[in-house]
Amino acid sequence: MHRRLFLLGGGLAAACHLPRDARAEAPPAPRGEAPRGEAPRRGEPRGEAPRGGNAGGEPRRLLLRHGGTGARFDGPWHDGTAPDPVAMAELSAVLADAGVGPPRPFDPDAIAILWEVAARTRLGTEIRVNSGYRSPGVNRAAHGAGDSLHLRAAALDVDVPAGRLPAVAAAAVALGRGGVGVYARRGFIHLDSGPVRHWREGAARAAAPPEDRVGTVAAAWGRR
Repeated sequence: MHRRLFLLGGGLAAACHLPRDARAEAPPAPRGEAPRGEAPRRGEPRGEAPRGGNAGGEPRRLLLRHGGTGARFDGPWHDGTAPDPVAMAELSAVLADAGVGPPRPFDPDAIAILWEVAARTRLGTEIRVNSGYRSPGVNRAAHGAGDSLHLRAAALDVDVPAGRLPAVAAAAVALGRGGVGVYARRGFIHLDSGPVRHWREGAARAAAPPEDRVGTVAAAWGRR
C-alpha cells in the first residue's frame, strides 16, 4: 500500500533571495472539479492528464520537501493516466511558500516537468524545493518578476547539488517543456510550465534592436 506523509512545519520562514523570472504566459486552464457535494476520491481523477502523460502507465511517485516551511510530500501523485486530485491538493499545500495564506491549486504540468527531470537524472531520494507558489507580497520580498509564474503556482525552484547541476540543467533543457533557469551560484534550477525558454544566472538577456524611427516614418509615407 502506498503511504503518503503530509507534514507542515510551523512558523514562517524568513524571505530568501530568489531570482526574477522571465515573462511568461498564463498556465493551462484549471482542471475539472469534483461534482458539487462530492469530494474527490483517490483513483477517480478529474479532468485531463498533463501534457506528455503516459496513458495507462505506472503510478508516479514523488518525495519532496519545501525547504522554507519543512512541509513534506511522500507518495503517488499520478495514477499513470491522470493526476490524483487528492494528492494534488496535498502538493498544493506543501508547495506554498511561507506567509502566502491559503494555497493555490498547483499546475499539474509543472509537477509533471519536475517528476520527469527527477526521473531522468535520478535527482535524489528527497527533492528539496526552495520556492513554489508565492503570494504577491512574498514575491516582492523575494525580488521576483511582476509576472512570475510562481504567482500562478506554475513554477518551482529546486535545490541541486553543485556537482550535479550541469547534468540536471541539461536534462531539463533537453526535455523541451516550459522554462528552465540555471542559478549555479545559488545552487538551484527554476522549472516552470510556461513557454519553452531557458536562461542562466547573470547572463545578458537579448535586447530588442533599436527602433528605426526615420525608416518607420519613411515607410509610412511611402504607403500613402
